[in-house]
Amino acid sequence: MAKIKQNSYVLFYFNHSKKWLVKISKNDSLHTHIGVIKHADAIGKEYGSRLVTNKDKYVYLIEPTMYDYVMKIQHGTQIVYPKDIGYIIARAGIGSGQKILEIGTGSGSLTSFIASVVKPRGHVYTFDVDDNFMKIAEKNIKKAGMSKYVTQQKMDLKTSKKLPVEEADVALIDLGDPWTVLPQVRKMLKGSGAIFAICPTMNQLEKLTIALVENEFTDIESTEHIIRTIEAREGKTRHSFQGIGHTTYLCYARKAFFGRGSKKKSDSFVESETITDVESDTEST
Repeated sequence: MAKIKQNSYVLFYFNHSKKWLVKISKNDSLHTHIGVIKHADAIGKEYGSRLVTNKDKYVYLIEPTMYDYVMKIQHGTQIVYPKDIGYIIARAGIGSGQKILEIGTGSGSLTSFIASVVKPRGHVYTFDVDDNFMKIAEKNIKKAGMSKYVTQQKMDLKTSKKLPVEEADVALIDLGDPWTVLPQVRKMLKGSGAIFAICPTMNQLEKLTIALVENEFTDIESTEHIIRTIEAREGKTRHSFQGIGHTTYLCYARKAFFGRGSKKKSDSFVESETITDVESDTEST
């Protein structure tokens, strides 16, 4: 039976839109529109228990999941939402023990979630160039309890001659111009390793796809994920008027070897055939 202790993280849950993620400190209180919630009242209780505020409102003590940490983190930049993260994990086959390369740490939402999947034997190596964003991300990653499985480093991989990672299973790119790092990413990925790029606009997708073919990536797929919540209530169930619509576009691809540069006629034929197939795949996506 998990008991709440000093310094435990708890999600004070009132309803879907009114919930607060806090670190328990016996001398602190949370002041809300539904009343005052005293941290000390939560200590010693089992997760799932409820407290009554001074305004006679019930608050449930929920053990936070990684979803809760991601949705409640401090935003320094636009975060990658769980609806997109889930597809990234499934499509790229991310699992325990893998080595993940991330370029563009941002607020650390994707970093934290991916680290929670690859731990305890895997690791996320994440790179950024903005000191302020890196500090915010460091706090968020620590809050999520993932610091042990993440290595943060300030480095511009667009210009760096040093390649800090090798044989990565998956590369995640969250930059405004992801195509600029593809040559470096390719060198750091294992054979058939996967790549996912976060692209806010379709123009970026188009430019990225062209660069992916030029850098010998195949299985190229671009998608958008929209989630609709349902207000399920007896006799009046309907879709919610609030929800998360467009957040970003995702571009997936895998490292391949097109056989370019060979002087043999047979190799030239393979190269031509492969490039045609990739361009065909791109058009279909």
